[in-house]
Amino acid sequence: MGTALVYHEDMTAARLLWEDPECEIECPERLTTTLERLRQRGLEQRCLRLAAREASEAELGLVHSPEYVALLRETQALGTGALKALSGQYDAVYFHPSTFHCARLAAGAGLQLVDAVLTGTVRNGLALVRPPGHHSQRAAANGFCVFNNVAIAAKHAQQKHGLHRILIVDWDIHHGQGIQYIFEDDPSVLYFSWHRYEHGRCWPHLRESDADAVGRGPGRGFTVNLPWNQVGLGNADYVAAFLHVLLPLAFEFDPELVLVSAGFDSAIGDPEGQMQATPECFAHLTQLLQVLAGGRVCAMLEGGYHLESLSLSVCMMVQALLGDPAPPLSGPMVPHHSALESIQSVRAAQAPHWMSLQQQDLTPIRSPSTYSPEGRPSTLLPGGPEFKAAAAKAEAALSSLLDQLRLHPTPPVRMAVALTALDTALALPPDTLRQEGSAPQKEMQAWASLHEALAKDETLTALGKVLHLLDGILDGQVSSGIAAIPAPAAAATLDVAIQRGLSQGFQRLLCVAVGQLDRPLDLAADKRSLWLNIGGKEAAALSTCHISVPLPETTGGFLNCILALVLPLAYGFQPDLVLLALGPAHGLQEPQAALLAALLRVPAGGRVLALVDEVQESSPQLAGVLIRVLHGEAPPSPGPFSMASPEDMQALRHLRVQLESQWKMLQVAGETGDKVQAECSGH
Repeated sequence: MGTALVYHEDMTAARLLWEDPECEIECPERLTTTLERLRQRGLEQRCLRLAAREASEAELGLVHSPEYVALLRETQALGTGALKALSGQYDAVYFHPSTFHCARLAAGAGLQLVDAVLTGTVRNGLALVRPPGHHSQRAAANGFCVFNNVAIAAKHAQQKHGLHRILIVDWDIHHGQGIQYIFEDDPSVLYFSWHRYEHGRCWPHLRESDADAVGRGPGRGFTVNLPWNQVGLGNADYVAAFLHVLLPLAFEFDPELVLVSAGFDSAIGDPEGQMQATPECFAHLTQLLQVLAGGRVCAMLEGGYHLESLSLSVCMMVQALLGDPAPPLSGPMVPHHSALESIQSVRAAQAPHWMSLQQQDLTPIRSPSTYSPEGRPSTLLPGGPEFKAAAAKAEAALSSLLDQLRLHPTPPVRMAVALTALDTALALPPDTLRQEGSAPQKEMQAWASLHEALAKDETLTALGKVLHLLDGILDGQVSSGIAAIPAPAAAATLDVAIQRGLSQGFQRLLCVAVGQLDRPLDLAADKRSLWLNIGGKEAAALSTCHISVPLPETTGGFLNCILALVLPLAYGFQPDLVLLALGPAHGLQEPQAALLAALLRVPAGGRVLALVDEVQESSPQLAGVLIRVLHGEAPPSPGPFSMASPEDMQALRHLRVQLESQWKMLQVAGETGDKVQAECSGH
């Protein structure tokens, strides 16, 4: 079970044969540069390489009309003049004698990938293809797209593999109207697209790209459009869209397969998108999707025209598919006001169709500062001062990421285990270290002297293992770890772990304590730590860095707590390390604990240390599932969706009112001003 990379060099054959400034950006170098970058970073070598095959005409017919397929077949024999004339009949399209072959390979690559994932040959994968596909319609090429690769793959998954629920996530910067048209009345396919819209002024200039286009007939609610109405959006906006729109709906939908229309013109530097999301953001988005459908994620390349940004973004996605931790996101995590408007508008439009949205404050808002029905879409004129400034900003961001990857390579040990009662009995994933070492005796005794509960031999031994794991994470040798601690000394061990981490170089430490664990009093004034207790008696924000919430009673309540509170706080805080402590009477079921650990792994850049008490350690199921998800595997499904209780919703609303002015990632209804959280950030 690994990651597939599907490719064929013949897909580089088609190229523009005449002058056309609009179409010249869709070039073979998009693939060759990306593949070379994957090889340089050693990522291609870690994948199962599959050579793409041509889709049959019957397979193309799952989506396209016979007449359209026949027309494309005939282009193989046309001269340049005839190809140019035919291309002119479509919007932003060019044909080449090799187009039919290339487009069949692109569609076939998606079919191969879906087959490999659904038969269990691989866990996930990427089809590195061109031409792209998401604009293509039943009988029309459009926007560089010839055959609709993702739509064909979805139909194939339905018909050959009998799937009943498929999620398509389209993060290309343009609306994939072709996919929308194909599935808009199909409730078995949930299609999510974000895209430049700018109140209809941005290509493809369609009314049905707005948030109120939600599907037709039985498919109402299964088309989700998130229109971006300004350029310059970035990491915080993209993550907020996932946390507050996509993931709540996706968990309720419970897909069997996730298909990604992976367009990277939504990344920094791209002239089509003019956005500011950095390549590592796509590793985060990918990992957030991997908690769905048992990790069965099939991505297919769509747009992306800045070669450096494209190739780095693809590398970040493949790295995430391989299970590597995502690099930390750069920049303040403060969504733009315009993005929050868009998020709130789509939540309001979708609320009638989804239980997960029906209990929330969904009043749509319109800001005069971004709403302007007249005028032209935002553009950057090549050679102009704004274009040069944007290009310089992109170059600096990409250079910074490369420096970060060189200075902080992926730790050689993905997961370390120090579970004395079970570590010899558990079947551990590869690259998992059974830790035998401990911190030096004098060091253990010095830390233990802070708490009477740590004086006993068994608690001192457990403390030594925890400190040794912390050192491995701090030194960059270990990504994540799990250790057992005696229940009577759980709070004391957690206190020492926090103080040790902060004293040894961690600048921001997030502690998620589940169950009966109190925040150490001597950390109350240390704003480098954020304490979040799940399972407290009542919802309370004792400070912006000390938050408590009762454990929700239902699946929907638990998911809402994680997506609307825990992860927004984690992304806003940008921790160097997450301590996940499952204390006495924590109350989590194994799928819930696994999902919490898997999701916390994403904003933490993989640096999570899970602490479980010795009673829990005796459960091989809990220990095993935590080890697997912290190693990068998908968590089990949290179970059938059930609506959150009114009490749980009220508790969350109470906390959000208190906290969202400080923690901007909690916002879903754009407030004026973009105040950066600083009190609890350590910087």
